[in-house]
Amino acid sequence: MKTNWMKALSTQYRDACDRFPNEQQMIIFDIDGSILDMRYMILMLLQAYDQEHDSNYFEGLDVFQITVHENQVADLLEQLRIARRARKKILEWFGQKRWTSEAIHEMHRPFEGVLDVIRWFQIQPNTSVGLVTGRPETLRDDSLRSLNQLGKPYRVVFKDELLYMNPKGWGEEVPNTKVDGLKYFTDAGYHVFAFIDNEPTNLKALAKADPDKNVLLLHANTIFESVRTYVPRGTARGNDYRLSELISDEKLLPSHVQLVWHGVNDAVNLRQFLASDVHWLEVDLRLEPGDYHVILRHDSFEDLPLEQDEDWLILPKVLKKVKSARRAIKLDLKTGGRLVDEVLKLVSEVGLPDDDLWFNGNIERLKKQGFEQILKAHPKSIIQCPIDFLIPLLLASTDKSHETLEMFRGWGINRFSISWEHEQLRSIFDQMDLWGYEVNIYKVPDLESFLKAVYLMPRSVTSDFNFPQWHYYGRGPRKRGGQYDYKLVKNKH
Repeated sequence: MKTNWMKALSTQYRDACDRFPNEQQMIIFDIDGSILDMRYMILMLLQAYDQEHDSNYFEGLDVFQITVHENQVADLLEQLRIARRARKKILEWFGQKRWTSEAIHEMHRPFEGVLDVIRWFQIQPNTSVGLVTGRPETLRDDSLRSLNQLGKPYRVVFKDELLYMNPKGWGEEVPNTKVDGLKYFTDAGYHVFAFIDNEPTNLKALAKADPDKNVLLLHANTIFESVRTYVPRGTARGNDYRLSELISDEKLLPSHVQLVWHGVNDAVNLRQFLASDVHWLEVDLRLEPGDYHVILRHDSFEDLPLEQDEDWLILPKVLKKVKSARRAIKLDLKTGGRLVDEVLKLVSEVGLPDDDLWFNGNIERLKKQGFEQILKAHPKSIIQCPIDFLIPLLLASTDKSHETLEMFRGWGINRFSISWEHEQLRSIFDQMDLWGYEVNIYKVPDLESFLKAVYLMPRSVTSDFNFPQWHYYGRGPRKRGGQYDYKLVKNKH
């Protein structure tokens, strides 16, 4: 039966922690082909060859067309039908450049998800991540600098003392290096529970050195030189690093990251929320046509006209349920002015404490007056605004953006929200964290993204909680085109 390698790793890690609770646990990663996708180095070097030699051999070449190991580029050139004389020149140039500092620092890229997995292990108690590589010692400084540069957006740090390199030259006795690296860390007092490598010959040598199978061997089934059939029996194999398969349920999540169930705007979603362990729910608030009641509705009536027999929840009813269930509520104010007045009045009537209140609104809607009004009424509550509009300024000028954020903080805003969908999210979050601001990450679409966001360790994460793997079936804020297929489940506890 085929074994999911991340689930096998999760089981192995839990078992190691249970059996050896007082030992320092370690998982070992190979670098090239296990952490780093070397196809990008191949592609960028070949494109650099074209640029330097004013040729067009590799124009239009895509990374997904590269199916050879970095030591087998000759096969790729043959596949591309490049003339033999040109091939020789290209290979000679490629060999001279592939391990230069420039190539290591600028052309190496990690596999999707691998740094998130490493991050998870690095923040677990009594757990370390070791590296054992066939690269020679001469590349130690360049290797660490490059890996830490790649790891920085993920908050991953690779330490010199946890890197074991080949004491011999290029390609010499690499399987023995893997075995020696395993012994090195074991002798240093680590309990090594797993070893990830992409080369079957290396795994075969490791299996021979560990006849009692104390170490789970994992084959990074990417691109490798040695014969596939060499993978030892019992080796778990895969090529996708997924936190959602490594982390079995929400009980393993860090308790200090606040989790918010987004868009609980209808009775079904509310029941789903109340049957869960999630503490915070978010509701979208608007005034009913005619300005009679505060209702839960994501879209404006201009964007989504009133539907026939449309039914909605009113805020007082939801506030009472939240208080009765001892939960907390995030109030997303879709307009300012009278809506703010009415919401503050209703909250006061129900008597929810500030610790259970969270107000969110856009700067252009609530303006300074709205935020200061909330601050006066609930000084110990969470008061938040999204800052996606500020990101271009933040990327262009940290000084000016910092001044703007400080101005907002003077209005009473004590948390800032950033969309997960922004491509610069990780670097922006790092800067915000450096300044000491509390950050909420929102628009987190699925379980895998949710786990990646949580383990960045923001103050809070807002998501629809449509995670069937964990028996959560949130359906979002019921906006146009935004509903999920879901089924109602009873309290799983």
